[in-house]
Amino acid sequence: MNGDALVLPRVVLEASPMDLLGKKKQRDKAIELIVKECKEMQYDGIVLESWSRWAAYGILHDPDKRNMALNFIKLIGDALHSVSSTRNKEQKLQLVYVLGPPHSKQLQQHDFGPKDLHSLDDAVDGFSLMTYDFSNPHNPGPNAPLQWIRFTLQSLLGPPGKAAQSLAHKIFLGINFYGNDFTLSGGSGGGPILGRDYISLLEKHKPTLQWEKNSGEHFFLYSDDNHINHAVFYPTLMSIYLRLEEAHSWGTGISIWEIGQGLDHFFDLL
Repeated sequence: MNGDALVLPRVVLEASPMDLLGKKKQRDKAIELIVKECKEMQYDGIVLESWSRWAAYGILHDPDKRNMALNFIKLIGDALHSVSSTRNKEQKLQLVYVLGPPHSKQLQQHDFGPKDLHSLDDAVDGFSLMTYDFSNPHNPGPNAPLQWIRFTLQSLLGPPGKAAQSLAHKIFLGINFYGNDFTLSGGSGGGPILGRDYISLLEKHKPTLQWEKNSGEHFFLYSDDNHINHAVFYPTLMSIYLRLEEAHSWGTGISIWEIGQGLDHFFDLL
């Protein structure tokens, strides 16, 4: 309350999109509810996540429905910008919008692209870019390869330069403070781990950390009590430093998922 931090809770739209986007009464009601909640709870705005949900429903392939989706984001941004923050009358309520990364080398029809970014410039105050979760139990590997991060930024902003810099300051490059423990043979496939899990594995197995140059991440291998082999990818000072440098080179900010999941010394870099 005494500092400059803003509080923007994450709101995820999981309802059937056409109930929300295609019906003006429902759309207006949803926006009204969000603005009212910000006023009552003295929030400074919201972080809105909906694009991945809309893509899952398959509506973003239709140009008309895609325009309806973009228009909804503009409407909610305009509504928030029309209200002053309770804690700072000079500050309007803000909208940060969550963007998922592309999942192929060419932008697909449902992907959020440069035209979408420019169309929402006035309505959105920042874009939280989810540059993590590159690998999964079915395809074990690094959490967020550096080259993939660069590709994602270039897909949105174009080649580094003046044109990219015009909107780069609104991008919050995602950096993961969690890791993954993947099984390489047998078992359930593994999944996410937090800092305390990582420390426990280091203490128990005393593995050798290895540097994967192409991805810019450390990992280690171990065998559990059932003789199942594992690969653990977890952030280190070096991997975080490289990603902070990448953000700096593009002129973006950063977003961390999640700040309490990391190790205390990560804050030395921030």
